[in-house]
Amino acid sequence: MKRLSWPRWMPVDPYILLLLGTVGLAALVPARGTAAPVASGAATAAIAFLFFLYGARLSTHEALAGLRHWRLHVTVLACTFLVFPALGLATRGLVPGLLTHDLYTGLLFLTLVPSTIQSSIAFTSIARGNVPAAICAGSFSSLAGIFVTPLLAAVLLGNSGGGLSTDSLVKIVLQLLVPFLAGQLLRRWVGGFLTRHRTVLGLVDRGSILLVVYTAFSEGVVQGIWHQVSLLRLGGLLVVEAALLAVMLLLTWYGGRALGFDREDRIAIQFAGSKKSLASGLPMASVLFGTHASLAVLPLMLFHQMQLMVCAVIAKRRARDPRPGDADAGRAIGAPGAVGTGSLPG
Repeated sequence: MKRLSWPRWMPVDPYILLLLGTVGLAALVPARGTAAPVASGAATAAIAFLFFLYGARLSTHEALAGLRHWRLHVTVLACTFLVFPALGLATRGLVPGLLTHDLYTGLLFLTLVPSTIQSSIAFTSIARGNVPAAICAGSFSSLAGIFVTPLLAAVLLGNSGGGLSTDSLVKIVLQLLVPFLAGQLLRRWVGGFLTRHRTVLGLVDRGSILLVVYTAFSEGVVQGIWHQVSLLRLGGLLVVEAALLAVMLLLTWYGGRALGFDREDRIAIQFAGSKKSLASGLPMASVLFGTHASLAVLPLMLFHQMQLMVCAVIAKRRARDPRPGDADAGRAIGAPGAVGTGSLPG
């Protein structure tokens, strides 16, 4: 596998620049009138295709083999769907002093989203952690999120913009679960093609998410909701998200040690248990929040960039940690099998 690394000269993931550019395009040229339903339909199709690819890529054999690390996976799932939401609920006390109600709703939704797959694997590989465990943990989290995230939204968000109705449940099943299962069923025939064309399919992944971002933010611009957010409020949101990320990074690392996991497993737990998936969160938000999706996903987009930058630094530091039998711990950053973090939508 070709070795890639996070560009030393680039403090911002290139994909984030594309996301910001897409937001800017939506602000300047939003989809209006007859173009709006066309963009919405294209985004829906892109979401379905994206989850079809996820299903086709997930090896059933690897998933079943990964069950032997059940303690690790339960730990990651607990961090993702129990600890994260508990911390999100704790930020309710910051309304209305630091956060508006809408930003709090988006922040709480962020804590309900499943973990990443691509970036968790990449950072675990760079840090010389348990990569197979990271693959399975991220995959299990994403699959569980199709069911758990909407249910948690129904319980914790209620009717505040993210509640789970029969209509939204049907949309989630049709847009996310059905394509995922179709990908699993057809994996025998399309799996080889996907393996041979990873670069092209990566572009499809990122392009689909960009289309969803454009549609969501276009609706926000048309509805005029961006006049409700001030720079001061955005600054407060960034502070809260930085504290949230710091708590989860510390908890997953030291909590993993307290639970008796070795270094490689703790690395996988830290990177899979402390991050949230933009790729999974955006489609769900578009279904759950409708025309208010753009403001609801703003905390998730900011957190996504923050987690990539911070975890890139941590992964490189973990790679330099000496291990028994290592003659040269510094060689790990360029070790075979390490993958980069550039342009990761996860």
